[in-house]
Amino acid sequence: MSNRQIFILVIVFVVSLIGYASVFTVTERELALKFKLGEIVRSDYEPGIYGQWPFINNVIKFDRRILMLDARPSEYLTVEKKRLVVDFFAKWRINDVEKFYRTMSGGDMNTAKLRIFNIVNDGLKSQFSQYKVTELVSGQRQGADTKDAKAAEEDLRTTVMSRVTETANAQVEKYGISVVDIRIKRIDLTTKISESVFSRMISERQQFAADIRSRGKEASERLRADADRQRTIILANAYKDAQNTRGEGDAVATDTYAKAYGKDQEFYAFYRSLDAYRKSFAGHEDILVIEPDSDFFNYFKQNKPQR
Repeated sequence: MSNRQIFILVIVFVVSLIGYASVFTVTERELALKFKLGEIVRSDYEPGIYGQWPFINNVIKFDRRILMLDARPSEYLTVEKKRLVVDFFAKWRINDVEKFYRTMSGGDMNTAKLRIFNIVNDGLKSQFSQYKVTELVSGQRQGADTKDAKAAEEDLRTTVMSRVTETANAQVEKYGISVVDIRIKRIDLTTKISESVFSRMISERQQFAADIRSRGKEASERLRADADRQRTIILANAYKDAQNTRGEGDAVATDTYAKAYGKDQEFYAFYRSLDAYRKSFAGHEDILVIEPDSDFFNYFKQNKPQR
């Protein structure tokens, strides 16, 4: 290859390099700032292809899309001076790229996120200080009608988030950005408050259980007393019926004995004497000490009953 050809190739390469450096593109996802010797000369670029002077102009691009700020959990005081740990995120975007560049240390994204966090954090502190723990954790205002509990919950959260978003937008407008949305991911009680709440819940459940046991014991005692009373009444009635039946039986037996005695008094006396002998000498070792001529042995002295 000759020197002329090499020179032509160098010239082509330099021209191509200059041509490449003289053109830049802006996509629909980007915002662009054009500088001339360090000074901003244009910021209103639409998506397309644009030219610039190499070594005189330079272009800095920023993201046009909605950006996410995932904040670290922070503590906030409620109206009761109790602490809540809140984890939130914010969506934001760049509206005025020139203003954003000038106010954010040359368009530094970390600086922008820090300022947005501080503004949103202050807004949440202000809002949380107006509500109680129960309202913020449950998302429902106390005293709201139970029929409209869902509406009250949505109203409280929507109100808090809309107020914080409105306040934040009013403050970040000077930075050329806007806050699109703010959402709370989680609201937790601090460890100390959680332990206190759990202890109170345990105490309430224990008190409720003790009340149920007390009422159950009272009901069981009442049932037991009623059962004992009914048992006593049943036994008394049964004893009364038994005594009546026994009395009636004794009366029938006495009447039967009397009628039998009246029919043949001598035979009846003889029969009763035999029964008395049988019962008196039931065992082989039974001994009866009595005079032989007593009336007990009256029928032992006779060969046949007397008429």
